Amino acid sequence: MKILLAGGSGLVGSALHSRLQNDGHHVCRLVRRETGSEDEIRWNPDAGQLRPEAIERFDAMVHLGGESIASGRWTQGKMDRIRSSRIDSTRLLAETIAKLADPPRVFACASAIGYYGDRGDELLDEDSPPRSDEDEAAAAQFLPHVCRKWEEAAEAARGDATRVVNLRFGIVLSRQGGALRQMLPLFRLGLGGRIGSGKQYWSWITLDDAVAAIAHALEKPSLDGPLNLTAPAPVTNREFTATLARHLRRPALAPAPAMVLRATLGRMADELLLASTRVVPKRLLETGFTFEYTELEPALDHLMQN
Repeated sequence: MKILLAGGSGLVGSALHSRLQNDGHHVCRLVRRETGSEDEIRWNPDAGQLRPEAIERFDAMVHLGGESIASGRWTQGKMDRIRSSRIDSTRLLAETIAKLADPPRVFACASAIGYYGDRGDELLDEDSPPRSDEDEAAAAQFLPHVCRKWEEAAEAARGDATRVVNLRFGIVLSRQGGALRQMLPLFRLGLGGRIGSGKQYWSWITLDDAVAAIAHALEKPSLDGPLNLTAPAPVTNREFTATLARHLRRPALAPAPAMVLRATLGRMADELLLASTRVVPKRLLETGFTFEYTELEPALDHLMQN
């Protein structure tokens, strides 16, 4: 396939680029800088600039770009950047796709399990609705609103020739980046522990499985709409941190109290660290996807050794 990739420099994008090339696909990247490479196409999503003729005749398009949600306190300016970097860029790409005479067969766009909101121990799959904005608690949550608008923006690409897949990422585990990389230094010093009560569910997936799941989505015509990119066995934060500490042969006796996290990180603490989202990958399993790591213990064992 000839595949166009936006957001190809991030943790997942870089790994996906390598995977697709190794699988024999021709991958071009959308980039913001000036480029003379045949495998790069310039765009400026902030200015709404993307030439339709430049992205004609691709078999598939993948959009993984967006402002990091895990770095920096969520000031109003930060939240505005999180929102616009996802929704506006997705809308530009989707609306451009809709104008093409020869559009891609699939547009796979990043989303997140933040779509579901803080749901306690409720088991969630792709058929689970978000909490209504009429629910006062749900209306106060930032990420579910962003994810819904993000997915709505991607819908503009849908047509008779193009299916749209919303890649709802869980916590992607890798030593090269993301949550695990941020946690490792403290845990190696024996200063790690549960976050808040530790009862909140963390739905995780290894980087290798996340990338393989995206490739699966591109190649599986029956996949359309939301797709949870999480392993089949979500765990509580208490289980996650205890398992990580055990693999590092360190104690996990230094909990991070919710009150301290809220004082330090503001609402980011509530929506990223303390929220509970227990998600399973129903549609990946139904369409024959095989996870390399379904349980946290062997996944961390692999990651700690490689």
